[in-house]
Amino acid sequence: MTLAYLTTPLLGIVDTAIVGQLGDAALLGGLAAGAIVFDVVFNTFNSLRSSTTGLVAQAHGRGDCEEEQTILMRSVAVAAIVGIALILLTAVVATFGIWFISPEPRVAEAMHAYIAIRMLAAPFTLLNFSILGYVLGRGEGGLGLALQVILNGTNIGLSLFLGLHMGWGLEGVAWGTVGGEVTATLVGFAILSRRFIRVPASRVFHFAALARMMALNVDIMVRSFALLAAYALFTRQGAQLGTVTLAANAVLLNFFLVAGYFLDGFATAAEQLAGRAVGARHLRAFRRAVGLTVLWGFVLAGTATAVFFLFGGPFIRFVTTAEEVRALAIAYLPWAALIAVSGVLAFEMDGIFIGATWSRDMRNMMLVSLAVFVLCAFALGNAFGNHGLWAALHLFLVIRGLSLLAILPRRTRETFA
Repeated sequence: MTLAYLTTPLLGIVDTAIVGQLGDAALLGGLAAGAIVFDVVFNTFNSLRSSTTGLVAQAHGRGDCEEEQTILMRSVAVAAIVGIALILLTAVVATFGIWFISPEPRVAEAMHAYIAIRMLAAPFTLLNFSILGYVLGRGEGGLGLALQVILNGTNIGLSLFLGLHMGWGLEGVAWGTVGGEVTATLVGFAILSRRFIRVPASRVFHFAALARMMALNVDIMVRSFALLAAYALFTRQGAQLGTVTLAANAVLLNFFLVAGYFLDGFATAAEQLAGRAVGARHLRAFRRAVGLTVLWGFVLAGTATAVFFLFGGPFIRFVTTAEEVRALAIAYLPWAALIAVSGVLAFEMDGIFIGATWSRDMRNMMLVSLAVFVLCAFALGNAFGNHGLWAALHLFLVIRGLSLLAILPRRTRETFA
């Protein structure tokens, strides 16, 4: 799953590089701001992926194959309904996003164009969340890798063709995303349809089971929204420091994306292993899942940080041709390089808590961390500029991880009592 998730930041890097070759900081800023708005809206509903993974993993641990499929069907129904609703709300989302980020006029124009096209992928993006959640809950990492490679590989190919070869620029990158999501959905259903069995509708829409899934989704949704709200505020505060700072931070956030998706591989393993252990009532397996994923998460985070320090400068020069953006991004490189170490515990604890379906604790600690981040972003940002903004982001990640770690022993005793 580490390999699977790495294809996603690769996509972000390619998109940034395509637009960066145009040498226009406003377009690069528009891509960054538009992507943040898209992530806030769509990744809020990544709860479908997380809740499906946790519930399927627990059903898998109990050996209940029919319930695994039933959970997928519930998730798919929700994904289709929410995805269509999001398309209908595109104008509202774009208007609100521009108001919140408050960029300069040319950045706002590029941002609106990107969101308007990319939002057309909404139903397919959410359906892919459901499919991936089911696959990961069953521990089928190879299939998860294949689906992510198809999704992001198609996206990258179309973005390069439409954005550079056809000369569509930012709009071509957005249409490439739509094409990748549609392709992955069709392939995913084609693969999974071969294993489907007939499940009564009464079981799919069983009130108690559906209520549990929705409650879990709401908790994770609040957590996801709070997480993305923090990133959106980070982008907004960077925009207030000028277009060049906004563009430089957009380049540097690619380091966070790469580190995050490396760590997400271990977090996903933690979801599946913790969920199976809870479903099977196997305390020793649960403790080993926690210990091993945290240990190797820190090893990987340290390795990633070393690589970022060594190759960060050449990467920045590759991604953008704008000299003022290059210079500023290199000046703030140490903050971005250390982000993996600051965030590793937060990623691992999220995986454990999702797999065990302890969603309420995860939601509450995220809200506490967000409150601290908001205070620090304004206080430190006003005092130290972009340095203070990056320091606030690091504090946000550290508090998330430590707060969940403090709760873990008590929740473990209660679950396996």
